[in-house]
Amino acid sequence: MTSEQRDLAKEFRLILVGPNSGLCTAFQKHFDGLPHVEIVKGRFEELPEFDCMVSAANSFGLMDGGVDLAISRFFGWQLMDRVQARILEEFLGEQSVGTSVIVETGHEKHPFLAHTPTMRVPLEITHTDNVYRAMWAMLLAVRRHNQISDKPIKTVACPGLGTGVGKVPYPEAARQMALAYRNFHFPPRSIDWPFASLRQEQVRFGGDYGFKIPPETKL
Repeated sequence: MTSEQRDLAKEFRLILVGPNSGLCTAFQKHFDGLPHVEIVKGRFEELPEFDCMVSAANSFGLMDGGVDLAISRFFGWQLMDRVQARILEEFLGEQSVGTSVIVETGHEKHPFLAHTPTMRVPLEITHTDNVYRAMWAMLLAVRRHNQISDKPIKTVACPGLGTGVGKVPYPEAARQMALAYRNFHFPPRSIDWPFASLRQEQVRFGGDYGFKIPPETKL
C-alpha cells in the first residue's frame, strides 16, 4: 500500500453529535481548526447521513443503557448479538478500553458500528485518559477498515465519549477527543523519548493526575 493510499484511509468526515449546547460548545472550542469535522446539536438518529456510528461502550458489549440503548433501538437488538460474538471471538469475552472493532449493522444507509469501550463496566471515568484511548482506538480502527475494505467508511458519527455514565466533564472529554483526532491527522515522522514525553504530557491522564501519584493511591 502506498503512502497516498494510507493517507486516503484517513480522509473520512467526523460528525460530533451532542444533545445539548454545553457539549457542542466544548466540541467547537477544542476541535476548532481541525479538518473534516462537523458539529451537530441533536441525536444521532436525526442525522441524515453517516456510514459508521461510534458506540461509547463497555467491555462486554452490553448495549442496554445510555447511547448504547439508543443504538440498539435504532439498529435492532441483533446488533448487540453481533457485537458480543466479535468480543467472544476476538477478545475472549472482554474487549479492553483502548480497542475498537468495526461491526456490520445490517442497516442499508448506516452499515457500520465502531464498538469502542470507554470503561469495563458502567462507572465514573473522570481523572483517566479513557476518552483519549477510546477515541484514538476508534480512529485507528476506521483507518484500518478503509485500508482493506471495498466499502470504505466516509462519515463517522460520534457522541461525547465518557460524558454520560462516565461523568467526564464536557470540556475535558472534548479536549481528549480533539487531542486524539489532532494526533491522528498530524502524526510524527519519528519516535524518541522527547516525543513520548510530550505526548504523555498532553494526555496527562485526564488533565488531573499528570506525572504525580494521587495522594489517595500512595501506600
